[in-house]
Amino acid sequence: MNTNALRTVEARIREQAAAFCASGNVPGFVAGVHHAGEQIVVAHGTANVATGAPMLDDTGFLFGSVTKVMTTTLVLQQADRGLLDLDTPVVTYLPEFALAEAGAADKILVRHLVSHTNGIDADLYFPDARGRDALKAYVTGLASTCGTLFEPGEQLSYSNGGMIVAGRLLEAVTGVPFNDLLEREVYGPVGMIHSSTSAEQAILRSTAVGHFPDPETMAARPTGMFTLPDTWGPAGGTPIGTVADLLAFGRTHLAGGVSPSGTRVLSAASTASMRQVSYDMATPNVPPMGLGWVRYPFGDTTVLAMSGASPGGVSLLCVVPDHDLVFAAYGNTPDALMLQDQILRWLLSDHLGVPIPALITEVEQDVDLTPYVGTYRSDQLRVDVSVVDGQLEERTTYEPADASQERIFTEFAGGTTSAPPQRYTAIRPGLFAPAGYPLETFDGYLRLLLVSYHDVRDGRARFRNGGGRLTRRA
Repeated sequence: MNTNALRTVEARIREQAAAFCASGNVPGFVAGVHHAGEQIVVAHGTANVATGAPMLDDTGFLFGSVTKVMTTTLVLQQADRGLLDLDTPVVTYLPEFALAEAGAADKILVRHLVSHTNGIDADLYFPDARGRDALKAYVTGLASTCGTLFEPGEQLSYSNGGMIVAGRLLEAVTGVPFNDLLEREVYGPVGMIHSSTSAEQAILRSTAVGHFPDPETMAARPTGMFTLPDTWGPAGGTPIGTVADLLAFGRTHLAGGVSPSGTRVLSAASTASMRQVSYDMATPNVPPMGLGWVRYPFGDTTVLAMSGASPGGVSLLCVVPDHDLVFAAYGNTPDALMLQDQILRWLLSDHLGVPIPALITEVEQDVDLTPYVGTYRSDQLRVDVSVVDGQLEERTTYEPADASQERIFTEFAGGTTSAPPQRYTAIRPGLFAPAGYPLETFDGYLRLLLVSYHDVRDGRARFRNGGGRLTRRA
């Protein structure tokens, strides 16, 4: 690829970032692209409005759930070394692993943890433990606190709990604390020289903080919480690094498990297995899941992706194997995901020439809404679904388990835990779009805004899926 083409990409990202940040109260944004041996990084705006520190090419940020691909890489490394078997029950290696329902944990295989098919109902479980025993405390707490949403392998539901259990499993089979293992087995061999695993390390260098819109002025204000508790490390609560570091990690997966420096990080077979479909719900709003990676189809082109929410910020890592491209980005308000989606779609369509077909091509009329009406629940979350003016209306309520859970979740959400009712229009039976959005909105990463309902029995859906997460009919 000629260098001029990537310079065009650099100019385009700079232009898009400046326009979006100015119009959307996003203080700062940083993005990078590696394509066919060439690489660029673009930084714009402010890393922290409280200090006025600029967002720089090498400003650090929280990886958020992008960490889940790293956790999965660590699990596959141990499988390569014979310390783990993906198709063995987790309790074989981690006997203390249990859930509130007797015997439920015994059915969960190692594979279920990293393919988001484990059914652990713990998506909003935030025990506030710190230090080297944090993951042990998390697993201990599951036994009395969290049940299951479905039988392992029966459904797909984005699982923070599964990844955290995977982190504790890694500690058990290696004898090494998760953070030390991440630094030794991923950061080091990949060449992620600016990455860390704690706020104490990150403060020693330039690091961005998240922001939320002020309820009165809508101006961006810094988050009051930098990281989630240490218990959430393997799911993305604490790891921090730069765009260049994420590009290096993406390039390692692009190259079949070999880092940019030539170090083999993961076997070619395990790298390939992470890309293969583990579960497909066959609905447009939930892309097929690999191991760690989410497989976003854009026509015939697959984008391996994972986004990562942190308090007031969002990261994104995308690998496009068919076109030798890696894209990484971070913006320090949650709305930055829309900018990341814009850039990804432009990279695919204009830079790579990948056709992006419409995800929704037709809308059915007179869809029966009655199978979806009812109350759906998951850990500390309730969704009440009714029919209003011919549309579905959803009311989402956060139901904290205790004061500690409420404090952590409220800080993570920027001080608010309630949302106004949301109306949805039918696309077809079981699939709905938020009212007022043009259908082309959902052609890219924002297809996650669609809501689907599954497993209709006796005229009633058993599950609702929003943002890749299941709630179960109460």
